[in-house]
Amino acid sequence: MSNLWDPIPPARQDVVMAGDTVAALFWNAVAARGGAVWLREKKLGLWRAWSWTQVGDAVREIAGGLMALGFAAGDTASILSNTVIDWVLCDLAVLSCAGVASGIYPTDAAPQVHYLTEDSHSSILFVEDDEQLDKALAVRERLPLLKKIVVFDMEGLHQLDDEGVMSLAALRDLGRAWNAGHPHALQERVAALKSEDLAILVYTSGTTGKPKGAMHTHGALIHTARGLNSVISRSEDDECMAFLPLCHIAERMGGEYFSLYTGARLNFVENPDTVPENVREIAPTAFVAVPRVWEKFYSGVTIALKESTRLQQAAYAWAIGVGRAIADRVLAGEAVPVSLKWRFYLARWLVLDNVRKMIGIHRARHLVTGAAPISPELIKWYLSLGVPMLEVWGMTETCGVSTAMPPQRIKPGSIGPATHYNQVRIDPATGELQVKGPNVFAGYLNQPEKTAETFTEDGWLRTGDVGAVDEDEYFRITDRMKDIIITAGGKNITPSEIENELKFSPYVTDAVVIGDARPYLTAIVMIDQENVEKYAQDHDVPFSNYASLTRAAEVQQLIQGVIDEVNAKFARVEQIKQFFLLENQLTAEDEELTPTMKLKRRLVQAKYAAQIEAMYAGGAGKP
Repeated sequence: MSNLWDPIPPARQDVVMAGDTVAALFWNAVAARGGAVWLREKKLGLWRAWSWTQVGDAVREIAGGLMALGFAAGDTASILSNTVIDWVLCDLAVLSCAGVASGIYPTDAAPQVHYLTEDSHSSILFVEDDEQLDKALAVRERLPLLKKIVVFDMEGLHQLDDEGVMSLAALRDLGRAWNAGHPHALQERVAALKSEDLAILVYTSGTTGKPKGAMHTHGALIHTARGLNSVISRSEDDECMAFLPLCHIAERMGGEYFSLYTGARLNFVENPDTVPENVREIAPTAFVAVPRVWEKFYSGVTIALKESTRLQQAAYAWAIGVGRAIADRVLAGEAVPVSLKWRFYLARWLVLDNVRKMIGIHRARHLVTGAAPISPELIKWYLSLGVPMLEVWGMTETCGVSTAMPPQRIKPGSIGPATHYNQVRIDPATGELQVKGPNVFAGYLNQPEKTAETFTEDGWLRTGDVGAVDEDEYFRITDRMKDIIITAGGKNITPSEIENELKFSPYVTDAVVIGDARPYLTAIVMIDQENVEKYAQDHDVPFSNYASLTRAAEVQQLIQGVIDEVNAKFARVEQIKQFFLLENQLTAEDEELTPTMKLKRRLVQAKYAAQIEAMYAGGAGKP
């Protein structure tokens, strides 16, 4: 088991697997790794392993089926599915055919499916099951370029008789027959690909207007995968998890393609609800997740601790205190005394190892967090358990990671220095972070004007994030340019810092701080249903549904207590004076949330304008 003070193995500088395109990289990996396990999935309670050879066979058949359907080099196929192995198989098949692969969030409604399929000019649409097929069929008549819909899971669809729809199994059968008559066709497609060819489309979440299709070339994907391995290295011995949406750049790049390059085993969870259980089963050695996942794990430990005995609580308090003493020294770059090391060994044996096993991170060399800001206190808590948490920063347009926290020198509250494979600068006039490098996208599909707006005159990508850089060239994000609050008194406030503190509470899932051109700050708060319900049950608070739970006086007092604790950490002008709780339990299917489960600030403010105005109706707010 690793400890915080153990030497960090050097990152890989050599080329692990050759290939200038994703397709060439994949087929080289299949030839080199053969019978070794690459992918694993859990179905009907059992884990099934896929070797590189088996994945190669499936991809070859799907690619053959696509070519038999007339799928030409440069054509686009869209994938509408949750994160399952079939997603990866079809993605690699499309790329092997020299096509372009585009992902659609499984939570998207039929109108969004229509827009994304039409905008990408997709001729093939892969869908996961009958639920996703219904969306596709509802808009098919308005998609003249769409030739075929291919379904992964045909359960409940065996009686379907539709010439425009076929199963993935049937496509593979078609591909086997076609490949037999055209034995060199796929190899020729792969060989003809160039690094500058378009590989994938990743659509932005569309928080301001319609989603934009960010275009990434094969060369950008390969450049980023190789670069990542020289920053946060992985190997064929690593166990990783796939559970974030594959149509998002985080899982597509940091999961599928990074694993493809390094050979790390990729384990697919059963569904989003089973992530905590699957984490404990898999016990990943390298774990990438968004802040909401890390907050949920911390919340679970906090709630479990409240239900434990006084002796267990005391043991935890002592053990986490020892861990925090270790973490403080490591963060300060100081040596750890032998006596403290021995106390930490005892703390792990008595308590902390059990906490790590409870979460499922007991084998993790490191944890990686990104896609949204995270509380520095949460990073310190994981460090106190003995597991380094590395914050990374990037965006869809940078192909993922542009800055990364080095495990040798962690600074909570920072996003680390720029990775060596791109450049990052701060615009002196606006404070905006800007990026340049081979990993930066090739522009937005069908939107040359938006593409032009996104770049400076000297070719740097405008990220929209405002930040600062310290003497060690570690960057820090202060907020989004469009989200900075300027109060009526002229005070500039970065709401994300306050929101992160609120989300550190096990009772708060998300929050939006309001106050632009206002006399004081207010907040819209989304409670953590599971933990607040548990609190209500433990304290005999009556409620009949989610809405009544949020209205309960005791729950209002509970959240007020959280806000009071957070207010104590900020100057008076930065303190929240009023709040209201969202009365609807939101999911990724609700318009208020992005597919990556972040509240859409502008939409929330517009939708709840009446409640916001009510918080300012009293004039002075709470003292």
